[in-house]
Amino acid sequence: MNLNFECTQCGKCCRDLKLPLTVTEALDWLRDGHDVQVLCDAVPWPAEPDPSDQKAAHQRRRSFATMSGSLPTRVVAILAANLAGACPNLQADLRCGIYDRRPLVCRIYPAEINPFVQLDPVNKACPPEAWAADRPLLQRQGRLMDAAVRRDIQQSRDTDARTVEVKRRLCTALHLECAALADEGFVVYSPERPVLLAALDRAVNDPDISDRDAEMADASWRFVSNRSETIDSLSGRGAVGSLMGAGAHPSFEYIGFRPPSA
Repeated sequence: MNLNFECTQCGKCCRDLKLPLTVTEALDWLRDGHDVQVLCDAVPWPAEPDPSDQKAAHQRRRSFATMSGSLPTRVVAILAANLAGACPNLQADLRCGIYDRRPLVCRIYPAEINPFVQLDPVNKACPPEAWAADRPLLQRQGRLMDAAVRRDIQQSRDTDARTVEVKRRLCTALHLECAALADEGFVVYSPERPVLLAALDRAVNDPDISDRDAEMADASWRFVSNRSETIDSLSGRGAVGSLMGAGAHPSFEYIGFRPPSA
């Protein structure tokens, strides 16, 4: 599939989203006075998959191993800027105020970082004219034409894999223990900025966790869902699960991709 694209500087991709950040970018974002959230999802991992399963290999690289009850599980933790409205770095003329140090995901957009997600203009905020046939060629037969974007995508994937243990230590320091089922939703934690900054700095600079933290790290993670059939299925496999009710949870928000159970 061939795609043409050129940014129209509409600013739509800089509003109302959760912007994934690397660990270093999250530290910078927090130090700049902006808030960062932690999004968690998880997948049952009862046995190591076949080495030829590339999708499983991608999931494994960016997740850490833990347990949910008696079910081996892998958790992905994502650091994300919560953009409710315009990005704080979006200027009045719709230019980026930190363009030279903008996050990797912004440099890569509208390309996809996940190798198993197909680039589709329908899923992007850009207006139709950004994809007009007279725009520069972005992708030919599924291959991105810009070498710099390809390098940034690889850097993003490598960084994601390299910082898995940092994120595990961060979850331990913040006592996070709930995650949504992968591809079904996210559990979203919103720690206060000073708390998250201190915990993330510690996770980066102190790889040796205390005995208390080690005990927390071994604690069982809990799957959270708005669908009773999901919780029943996971519980039947030995996992610990909770069904989200109508009321808000005191420690996190749940974002579901599917309608809740009736």
